[in-house]
Amino acid sequence: MMASPFISIIFFTICGLSIFVNSQTDSCNSNLNINGLPFDSASLLCVNAWKAHDFILRYAQSSSNLWSFVLSAPDANSYIAIGFSSNGLMIGSSAVVGWMSGSDGSSGVKKYFLGGQTTKDVVPDQGNLDVNTSMITSQSLRLYLAFQLKIDQPSPRILYALGQTGLLPSSPSFALTQHADMVSTTLNYVTGQASNASPQSKLRKTHGALAMLGWGILMIIGAIVARHFREWDPIWFYVHTCIQSLGFLTGIAGVICGLVLENRLGADVSTHKSLGVFILVLGCLQVMAFLARPDKSSKVRKYWNWYHYSVGWILMIFAISNVFYGIHLGENGQGWNVGYGVVLAVLFVIAVILEVRMWMRK
Repeated sequence: MMASPFISIIFFTICGLSIFVNSQTDSCNSNLNINGLPFDSASLLCVNAWKAHDFILRYAQSSSNLWSFVLSAPDANSYIAIGFSSNGLMIGSSAVVGWMSGSDGSSGVKKYFLGGQTTKDVVPDQGNLDVNTSMITSQSLRLYLAFQLKIDQPSPRILYALGQTGLLPSSPSFALTQHADMVSTTLNYVTGQASNASPQSKLRKTHGALAMLGWGILMIIGAIVARHFREWDPIWFYVHTCIQSLGFLTGIAGVICGLVLENRLGADVSTHKSLGVFILVLGCLQVMAFLARPDKSSKVRKYWNWYHYSVGWILMIFAISNVFYGIHLGENGQGWNVGYGVVLAVLFVIAVILEVRMWMRK
């Protein structure tokens, strides 16, 4: 009999936890019950739009030129946004953004034109979306952004974005800060099938892989060969020349892919681009120096060696920095950082071992 109170406490605790968990979740299997929804929700189709942040989209064609949408996401005291794009890219698209302040309870829904990646290029109350009605509410620790678009057929290329915690648009400018995360997807409105569609993802990976291999790996290997294998003359020279030539050509291919990618995405990557051009110039200077290198017996040969070593070291340092910066810009995640970091660590260990070996011989 003494155990019954404890059993009751455990039972109510479990029930309370269950209610708490359910209050934070929404799914396509649950019924939508929003107070004050300006349209009928009975016929809305549902799709798990962005699983990484638990975004759920419900939609339906209410009439021949009217579409209804309800976007659901966890309330993290940040704005949530849904954009419609012609090509799957952010720039040039239009979006509906909603937010509710956790501190003062203020809220708002606005449409924005996404003219660029900076705050000044994201213009409120602009864009090609004809929003008929809209509202945002918070229920059970989730935000529900509801709106209707006057349009015959919405674009299947849909963008989702999550704002930074605590940085909400406010009067009078309603400036939109840079998102914490975003994704580009494709939605089939008939079947409800959604898939991530990262624009130019193949070209991005090609650009990154070529630049990383050419400037950030092969150039380093070529330098190691030139410094530590001179006893195998003239084999070391031919190996060094072949590796550096391959790295230079691979790096040029990476630069070309990068320029094409910049043109297609319309992205502002001026710093990354400037560093890439600077590295390319250094590479060209090294090629010119190779073609104009003086004979070993020449008095200026030692000055040429100083120049060749210095430019090579500067190139490698900037190349490594720009590779990591490019990974950051491309938002390719920890995999690329860890992978390239491991390669650099292996090359560093090899270089240290060879350096010790060289000093021991001396």
